[in-house]
Amino acid sequence: MNKSILAAVLAAAPLTSALACASCGCSVNTDWSAQGLSTTPGWSLDVRMDWLNQNRLRMDTQSISASRAAQVTNTQTGDPAEVELYTKNRYLTAVFDYNDGKSWGVSVSVPSIDRRHSTLGSGSDGRTFDAQNGAYTSSGSGLGDVRLVGRRYFNLSEQHSFGLQFGLKLPTGATRQLGDDGQSVVDPGLQRGTGTTDMIVGAYDFGLLFEDPNWSYFGQATLQAALRHSTMAAGSYKPGDSLNLSVGARYLGFEGFIPSVQFNARAARRDAGEAADTFATGGTLLYLTLGGLMPMSQRLSAYSNLQMPVYQRVNGVQLTPRYILSVGAKYSF
Repeated sequence: MNKSILAAVLAAAPLTSALACASCGCSVNTDWSAQGLSTTPGWSLDVRMDWLNQNRLRMDTQSISASRAAQVTNTQTGDPAEVELYTKNRYLTAVFDYNDGKSWGVSVSVPSIDRRHSTLGSGSDGRTFDAQNGAYTSSGSGLGDVRLVGRRYFNLSEQHSFGLQFGLKLPTGATRQLGDDGQSVVDPGLQRGTGTTDMIVGAYDFGLLFEDPNWSYFGQATLQAALRHSTMAAGSYKPGDSLNLSVGARYLGFEGFIPSVQFNARAARRDAGEAADTFATGGTLLYLTLGGLMPMSQRLSAYSNLQMPVYQRVNGVQLTPRYILSVGAKYSF
């Protein structure tokens, strides 16, 4: 690869993501610092848009119809399970990052969330929209939960580095959104914020693959856990702890383009609390992600990722996406 292009990539590669999805969550890894692509000193701004349309009902590992979901019993309450129609999400995330170029860095992720949701509620026949059975629609946009994450990395050799991450997710997103009817209370998992302060800890590793300068690998593990319950309109709420694992590789031999492939796994526990859905939250997910990075100048790079499900096992009945699309750009100052 041309040295000037590679320098632009290292200076402008996207750094980190702060994405939280209703029901199943997202696990695509765009933390280029943890992948070894962004270690130059200074400030940078990464702006990323994610599209996630959850429109496929799933129970355990199988896709099911709305009419079949209406016959499922919520084992936590003994009532019929809720039948959701769709949850359409758009996330615009700005990440401000500083790297000292030697051993540490810090990032601030500020997400804006636009979400549209529709449900037939509990006791539905799986076809009819009936407010008496809890059916409602909701729509809203605004600030989500901000994340502050620091990192400390160690250069073990010229071909191998290791790092640790630590930070907090802050309760900056709204937690009191109502449905479009002005009366229905939107589920905690569909609010723009969780109302909780969460601990974030992680570790990552990257280096050359097969000692070939054109190939590199990366791996990352991140745990997020709420430190306390929050107070929602319907009572206390605590999102389930989640563990994200990613492993991937990239090829640097092309002129002006860096393709990558990664596997992303996410395991989340059920939500807890009086306001929580303790039946249809949490699960285990595995995705295949194909991505690419294109340097536009010495300071600016554009990138995209397409995330496709390989395995999905959910608790209860949940909506899952067919794919997740992300595009973004990063500018280094």
